[in-house]
This record gives sequence, C-alpha cells and structure tokens, in this order.
Amino acid sequence: MVALVILAAAGAVLCDVIAVRAGRPAAAWRRHLADELASRPVDDVWMLTGAAIAAVLGLWLIVLALTPGLRRRLPLRTPAGWPRPRLRATLDRDGAACLLRDAALRVPGVSRARVRVRRHRIKARADVRFRDPSQVQDDLTAALQEERDRLALCRPPRLVVRARRRAT
Repeated sequence: MVALVILAAAGAVLCDVIAVRAGRPAAAWRRHLADELASRPVDDVWMLTGAAIAAVLGLWLIVLALTPGLRRRLPLRTPAGWPRPRLRATLDRDGAACLLRDAALRVPGVSRARVRVRRHRIKARADVRFRDPSQVQDDLTAALQEERDRLALCRPPRLVVRARRRAT
C-alpha cells in the first residue's frame, strides 16, 4: 500500500513537471506548496517536523537496504568440487527446527522438546522423563550437533541446549 501511495504521488509530480515543461502553468497545489516553503522560516515547527520525518524515513530506508533479505531462510552450502552455482538452496527455519526437534525426541529420556532456530543460534529445551538430566543433555547436544551438521548450512548456528527434569 505504501508503494502504491508513493507511486501515485510520484506520478502526480511527474505529470505536473511535464505540463510545466510543455508551457502550461504549474498545478495549484504545487504553487501553494512552493509559496508555503518559501515563506516559512527554517526554525518553524512544521518545517522541523517535516525534516525530522524525512530524516527518519531516510534512515529507515538505509537500514532496510543494508539488511539481508530472506530472513526466514537459512542458506545451504554447496558440495565440495562443484562450480559456483547460479541457483542457491535455502532451508526454512521452521523446517530446520522440525528436523532438529525430531532428532531431539529420538534421544532416550526426552519426553518433550522445543527447538527454536535463529540465524546465529539454535535454542533447544527438553523435558527429561527418566535418566539423569546431565546425561540426557550430553546425548541431546551430540544428537543435535550431528543433525545440525547434516543440514549442511553455510554458517551453522551456535547450539544452546537445556534439559530439565519434567515436573509430574
């Protein structure tokens, strides 16, 4: 919606500029805006507010331009020996979390597991039904590291594992 509003405003300004270049007078809204901007002092509240809004929007656009796209996707690495591919494969974070959760549930003693996958960190929490929680945590860490390595991610996230005895 914002893009459509900006497109409509830019189209209106462009049509008015073309009309002025063709010899017609400028539109009334454009003449009024030019008169207001020329007559107001620089330290006017509305001028300062407009400048602050323009600065914030500019900074926001710069931040958006510098942030990577496809934030819900994790890039996969290419097999060794392959030429640089034009097609890049990615894995959805929810899919990776599901695979890691299934691997966690295969560990003996784990009754319930919750896995959250971020760009730089994987948080896994498991409830232990039987066995010592420290042993389960060691087994769980090993199983999740193995499954994480099988995912073949370009930048494997750090693994944070917590196991606790389930309250009955």
